[in-house]
Amino acid sequence: MSRAPPIRPNFSLPIPVLKPSLTLPLIPFSKKSKFRFRCELKSYGNPPKWAVELDSTTIPNPRPVLMASTAALTSSASDAKKVCLFYCAETKALAERIAAESDSIELRSITWRKFDDGFPNLFISNAQGVRGRNVAFLASFSSPAVIFEQLSVIYALPKLFISSFTLVLPFFPTGTSERMEEEGDIATAFTLARILSNIPISRGGPTSLVTFDIHALQERFYFGDNILPCFESGIPLLKARLQQLPDSDNISIAFPDDGAWKRFHKQLQHFPVDTQIVCAKVREGDQRIVRIKEGDPKGRHVVIVDDLVQSGGTLVECQKVLASHGAAKISAYVTHGIFPNRSWQRFEQDKGGQEAFMVVTKCCLTQTQTFEGCPANGLSYFWITDSCPLTVKEVKNKPPFEVLSLASSIAATLQI
Repeated sequence: MSRAPPIRPNFSLPIPVLKPSLTLPLIPFSKKSKFRFRCELKSYGNPPKWAVELDSTTIPNPRPVLMASTAALTSSASDAKKVCLFYCAETKALAERIAAESDSIELRSITWRKFDDGFPNLFISNAQGVRGRNVAFLASFSSPAVIFEQLSVIYALPKLFISSFTLVLPFFPTGTSERMEEEGDIATAFTLARILSNIPISRGGPTSLVTFDIHALQERFYFGDNILPCFESGIPLLKARLQQLPDSDNISIAFPDDGAWKRFHKQLQHFPVDTQIVCAKVREGDQRIVRIKEGDPKGRHVVIVDDLVQSGGTLVECQKVLASHGAAKISAYVTHGIFPNRSWQRFEQDKGGQEAFMVVTKCCLTQTQTFEGCPANGLSYFWITDSCPLTVKEVKNKPPFEVLSLASSIAATLQI
């Protein structure tokens, strides 16, 4: 059998322009969709004949696709990361405020019970419902008594075939025990960091840890490679609040020690450097006394800034020395108000200009006189965040305390 002669098309003929009879709108196709067009040359006659076949089963209805894509572009909520947020009993109020910040955050509950011997009896409701979801847990390590039961939940959640896991621990409680001063000291900050570094890996990878204003900057290096620490700060909340004050143009920032200055001065750079005040503790005999190292508080509304407060002794001494150097008003801010043994009670409000007193003159007549207040005896404001829920319950509606909520900051961080 002889071979068929090869087909030799005549290229001298004009090339026809293909004009399809079907016109599709310009629509943003999904990457997952499949669209196939097949062109076939039927003959090389005169004139040439072209055939175009369209597999319509692979193209969805253009109009619904166009409507869906337009909705996705116009709705930011559709692009938001959906998060299932679990919480412990202490953080319920904060969790509700976080969920109120975004429709993409869904609250999930855990049953917290105890056996007769005191050990935790825990149950995660609808555990199968979180498979393939982004999950977060809002913790509060307020005392050693509650850490074990929360760690039990924290270690269990990543094993539920979830897409990702985020641990929100606003206050890292052992942060002040970050170093050894003599042989035998135990740096419990490293111990807790090592415990959290061994949280099981979820399907999406290592756990993300969100914490605020950790005490020592070097503590970020205490965590292992199986956890991704995200260090946030409450200072933006303070700056926003200070801008609302009627004397916002007369604010001076005071740092109670060099550690506070190193931690926060870069975040507070919009306050003039010449108005910032740095205090220091000096030893006189057996006592440690607070002195002003840099700056002049005279006539200023001074805001003392630190990461946390325990008994408040340092803040009180700093308040006194600032008042003795002529500060007109004194306020304080700490991200973490711990206040063991209700030590917050030692801080009273400076009621200057708010109360009228009756005084007796030499003529034995009484008259009303308004005093400007005494910043040595009281604070105009004491701002804390809700990183320590038990403290928030105690100081609520008790001047000079005012709570700045971390809810919006945490909700934004969960979208990372």
